[in-house]
Amino acid sequence: MSSRASEATRDLKICKMNKIELFYSFNTKKTKVVAQKVHETFGKDKIEPVNVEDMKDADFIKFDTNIIVISTWFDGELPNFWDEFIPAMEEMNLKGKKFALVGLGNQREYSQNFCDAVGILGETIEELGGKLIGFTSTDGYNFESSRAIRDGKFMGLMIDQDTQAKLTQKRIDDWKKQLEKELK
Repeated sequence: MSSRASEATRDLKICKMNKIELFYSFNTKKTKVVAQKVHETFGKDKIEPVNVEDMKDADFIKFDTNIIVISTWFDGELPNFWDEFIPAMEEMNLKGKKFALVGLGNQREYSQNFCDAVGILGETIEELGGKLIGFTSTDGYNFESSRAIRDGKFMGLMIDQDTQAKLTQKRIDDWKKQLEKELK
């Protein structure tokens, strides 16, 4: 193989390794808004969005780095499409895969289970060998409890579009910088 072909192959591998898959529901209003902000902030050329409602098993393990934007439904539950995908996930080996979670919740109306879906999904990912990255501080939030907390930190980035929408973009910007360091 020529050095030029070798460099092209290496560049293609690096491109695939640096590409991030972004999972979210294209049909939920607030989740879609936040996911699109994440997509734009990270760079549209670095992110491949996937609608979780149409996701295939192979989509979930396509890249080594994944961002999942998930809201908590009702009193601390996963959205139906994630709940239905968990059995398929349980058949997967996620070893070597990294997952950064973005949780949406309302800390005023759902203070007792703020962003619980992140905790539920995060625990499942870790049980299957995946690694969670992008843990963030709980400072600046006001809630009673959350399954998304481990060792005093959130298991990802938590967004409250209902009571703190003005903080969303700065939180995403700061989180992007943090993830860039973690992924080096």
